[in-house]
Amino acid sequence: MVDSFVEFEDVPVFRVRARMPNPGPAAAFEELESKLGTMRGRRFYGTMWMTDTGPEYHACVARVATDDPSLLQLAEGVIPGGRYARRRVPDWEKNLARLPAEFEEMIRSHSSEYDPTRPCIEFYRSQSELLMLVPVHRSAHPSTPA
Repeated sequence: MVDSFVEFEDVPVFRVRARMPNPGPAAAFEELESKLGTMRGRRFYGTMWMTDTGPEYHACVARVATDDPSLLQLAEGVIPGGRYARRRVPDWEKNLARLPAEFEEMIRSHSSEYDPTRPCIEFYRSQSELLMLVPVHRSAHPSTPA
């Protein structure tokens, strides 16, 4: 697959850390979604941070102006912006099991420019399209807005 390069803005989020490997990201998203009044108009992300003790996954939702953190009782954070290699994954729901291998392949193919200080990102653009984002150093390739 051909990857493009984008500039991604910081995204303030609420997040739930997934217990890995089980129950995993699906349970983290269920917990996150259960705290929201509605999912309509929300932007959802998954972040994978590489740590010394292994990968750390968070299910995330972008904050909106009407959110009341004291009512939601969710951890807050920011998905860091910067330059990312982007790959579109159509029909992502049918291919969930392949996503970890796709990320590994993306990191390998961008190994000389990969930036391990930022997370890999899943942006759930719609029910039918997922954007996979792998952080790369600013000097890597021209980019387009995300």
